[in-house]
Amino acid sequence: MRAPFRLLPLLALPLLAVPAVAQNTPQLEPTRDVAVTYRTTGNRPETVQAAWLASARTLRLDLPRQGGWGLLNRRTGQARMVMEGMRLVTELPAEKLAEMGIPAAPGPNARFLREGPGRVAGLPCTYWRYSEGNAQGRACLTADGVLLSGEGTANGKSGGIEATAVAYAPQDPARFQIPSGYQTLNLPQGLPPGLLNAIPGLGR
Repeated sequence: MRAPFRLLPLLALPLLAVPAVAQNTPQLEPTRDVAVTYRTTGNRPETVQAAWLASARTLRLDLPRQGGWGLLNRRTGQARMVMEGMRLVTELPAEKLAEMGIPAAPGPNARFLREGPGRVAGLPCTYWRYSEGNAQGRACLTADGVLLSGEGTANGKSGGIEATAVAYAPQDPARFQIPSGYQTLNLPQGLPPGLLNAIPGLGR
């Protein structure tokens, strides 16, 4: 994969339609502060650091291959990319979210099928099958909403992630704020994908 967790409709977890008697819903975001180290799978595996600030419902993903880090506020749906070397921040358009490892919120037609218990990175989790539209796969989540592993396909692209370390600890809110003095780059709506990919830090 060219970008971390290319399948991260995984964290969005749109899931498989099943009979009502077997259907229930997993906890889809962590209920407390946590930091997770993930290893991606695919042609170019890499290690990615993720951190969750529960009070702000905000995810930070450190993306070394992109030369910066991403923020997703699950309360507002706003996703931004911070490019350290350029001291630049830009709001990410929807088509780049999965490629940059930024999860979207679950869709209204998300369906879930519980498979059974698992254990990843020393923690118990529950495996779920999921599908919505053209996204489908399998993920293991803890009872308090931490994604420990996942594999799936969306928009014809496949990939996977697995947690190698999980640390429950208070997160520094300052790490979830845009640094002062950074310039904001506002990308116009409908920007052609070829031009978007030419921007350092946003290209594939």
